[in-house]
Amino acid sequence: MTEDPYAYPVGYAVSLCPAEPEPPFEEPSQQRLVWGAEWGAADEVGRLRTVLMRRPGDEYQRVRRDGWDERAQALVDPAGGWYWESREPPDVDLVARQHAGLVTALKAEGVEVVEVQGPAAPHLSRPIYTRDPLCTVPGGAIIGRMAPAMRRGEEGMVTRTVAALGMPILRTIHGSGLLEGGSFVKLTPRLAAYGTSVRCNEEGARQLREVLDVLGIELLVLPMVGWSIHIDGHIGMVDVDKALVDIAGLPFWFLDRLRAEGIEAIPCPAGEEWAINSLALRPGRVLMCEGYPRARDALERRGVEVVTIPYDEIQKGGGGVHCSTMELVREAAV
Repeated sequence: MTEDPYAYPVGYAVSLCPAEPEPPFEEPSQQRLVWGAEWGAADEVGRLRTVLMRRPGDEYQRVRRDGWDERAQALVDPAGGWYWESREPPDVDLVARQHAGLVTALKAEGVEVVEVQGPAAPHLSRPIYTRDPLCTVPGGAIIGRMAPAMRRGEEGMVTRTVAALGMPILRTIHGSGLLEGGSFVKLTPRLAAYGTSVRCNEEGARQLREVLDVLGIELLVLPMVGWSIHIDGHIGMVDVDKALVDIAGLPFWFLDRLRAEGIEAIPCPAGEEWAINSLALRPGRVLMCEGYPRARDALERRGVEVVTIPYDEIQKGGGGVHCSTMELVREAAV
């Protein structure tokens, strides 16, 4: 007996090609199939494959010697357009050489360097610090929202660049949320921390948590102390179970949680806190600004390899090696 085709409703063919919510979006096979690569990062220490950077332009040439502010101990634009933590204006040639040296060091480690595309708007004074306009998680990027006027607008440059690469954008912080990538750290594949501060607020944390909840990642929110703006000045992961930390800049409950997670908090020697702003190249190997011998010794005595480069001139702008890079692709460490 021939089956009556009219016994089935119009559109029945759709049911023969069912929806497939599993495996999830961020699963490696789905990333490769749909997005052409396994984007993002599940931790801070797996082998680094691709980073986002931006060469310095002419933004530092606007820093003026007559902007010295005794209270801030820095050169500061009265209109809030820039600051520079030195009595002397930037040595722009040295800035360019040190940034180029960072690029060279990364390439020597087999890391692909992607440059932010497009000219910077005239008011932007810190586009060299590519860590802050976004953060990356398994499967893609979260575009942040910069707090000060001197940086607002970097978000668009970064968005256009990563989108052109084919990297998924999982969320853009909007409304009154403020989120900068330097205040986000992936502690383990299932635990992350976000530091609230004068630059990063609770609304930014709420929107970030919504993304992480989908990924099954717990978010710890902790307030930064004083005028500290980002958590990467207080903790830097150097291995799957080790972090270089500024003990005085972190709450006790957070240090307890690190211990509970099996992460050794290696105290950073006083006066060498810039060493924390380093970049893990792979588990147990980090890239650090030279000039912090006690911090380097503390890491090497615990089996962490340290590669150093000169980067002190760029640090006067308020950001270091970590601030100048954002991982777009990092292999999972475990």
